[in-house]
Amino acid sequence: MTVDAVTATASPFATASPTAAAPKKELDSEVFMKLLVTQLTNQDPSTPMDTNQMISQTTQLAMMEQLTAMSRNSSEAFALNMRQAATALIGQRVGYVDAAGAPASGIVSKVSFGGSIPQVTIGDVTVALDAITSVTPATSATP
Repeated sequence: MTVDAVTATASPFATASPTAAAPKKELDSEVFMKLLVTQLTNQDPSTPMDTNQMISQTTQLAMMEQLTAMSRNSSEAFALNMRQAATALIGQRVGYVDAAGAPASGIVSKVSFGGSIPQVTIGDVTVALDAITSVTPATSATP
């Protein structure tokens, strides 16, 4: 009895080739899980992954997720601290370096949170919070 060779053919339901997704540049939980599943599906059935290895990799995934959450929370806390610091400058005399490179100073009249770094308005000049070089209490009497 002879058996004819079997060849694979394209599915009649196949559509145009899907566009390739851009590769991720960070190792997040989704990528980690895909790697783990790929490792499990491609393992040698005669020598499966050790349970201790599986637990270790799952623990690493959990730790990575927690570190990512801590990093995100730290960034949010830093942004909040910058906003609080900028708000505390309202009514204070601050020093900065102007566009010409000369030292300048003035009293902060308003703060804007539109960008990633708060902007303070000194007179008609807007200065980034991280460009402030000094802070002194504003005096009520002006000469």
